[in-house]
Amino acid sequence: MLDAVIVDARRTPIASAGHQLRDVTVEALAAAVLRPLAEHTLAWKLEIDDVILGVARDHGGNPARRAVLLAGLPPAVPGVTLDRQCGSGLDAIAFASAQVSTLGGCVIAGGAESASTGPPGRAAFAPAGWPDPDLGVAAEQLASTRNIGRDRQDAYARRSHDRALIAGQNGVFADEIVAVNDLSHDPRPRVLNAQRQARMPGAFVQGGSVTAGNSCGISDGAALVTITSTKTAAQLGLPGLAIRSIARTGIAPDQPTLGPVTAIRKALATANMSLVDVDRIEITEAFASQMCAVAQDLGLDDDDPRVCADGGAIALGHPWGASGAILITRLYSSLVRQRYGHFGMAACAVAGGQGIAMIVERINP
Repeated sequence: MLDAVIVDARRTPIASAGHQLRDVTVEALAAAVLRPLAEHTLAWKLEIDDVILGVARDHGGNPARRAVLLAGLPPAVPGVTLDRQCGSGLDAIAFASAQVSTLGGCVIAGGAESASTGPPGRAAFAPAGWPDPDLGVAAEQLASTRNIGRDRQDAYARRSHDRALIAGQNGVFADEIVAVNDLSHDPRPRVLNAQRQARMPGAFVQGGSVTAGNSCGISDGAALVTITSTKTAAQLGLPGLAIRSIARTGIAPDQPTLGPVTAIRKALATANMSLVDVDRIEITEAFASQMCAVAQDLGLDDDDPRVCADGGAIALGHPWGASGAILITRLYSSLVRQRYGHFGMAACAVAGGQGIAMIVERINP
């Protein structure tokens, strides 16, 4: 267990690439969230010792430092950018937690992604001689080898959208979202028509079952959290999420979508817990086939009410470098703001064959 507590968490709306946030750079997205978090640290008289930002696209020039300056923070506040692809935002929080646990102080961490303004093309996730499938192709292969049919995938996607729509209508996201360019809600979730969904062609393989209707959207967005020590959180009377365990794992690079399975198992073992102990589970929904396979391997039902209870990336969108931090922001809202239980878990699949998971616990209720 680390001596680190998440005491604040915010995010931008998540918009499909090329739409509402198409002109907002990665550092501007991060700065939009950094400002209100910094205002809170100022009110609490906490000095920000570092800003750690995860990204997946190579935007160059250390976007974390640019975000610090763009947000109006003092030049004395440093910033560093890291890349673990779709796990970047969650890993930034993990690194920040380790820093606070070791050195104390206060660190703001998370992720940001602007698919709209980032460089075009796809980077290599594995070196020559190793399998390096596109994640969509890997999701299609997974659906085939696991016999996860089109109907099952489409049904999972509809549940994700339905849950997100209900959450949005009930104001569940209101306290976590920071408006950007007058956009203050997530525009992607919608009612999916089963018949229309069934007519969608394979998105990655001709005749395939993985379609635009049961996959995440390429998106723009950012999410950041504030982390301090257990003692400081208690002195300030701040409720929060204590970091109970962190796990990073590697798997075969031709099966990147299964990374959450090994990472979740390792995180649970480290915390001496089982899945029955966890009240809320957030996993980046890259593809419905992936989520069905992960659930199957972990002994969960596709429609387990604890998993992405308010919808996931299939409905909301997947801004790669930010998505892991979005999961933690969702857990902060569920466990701290809305008090739905005590333990939460976040997990991501990582391109190139990796997984990352984190277990948190609500404290100072």
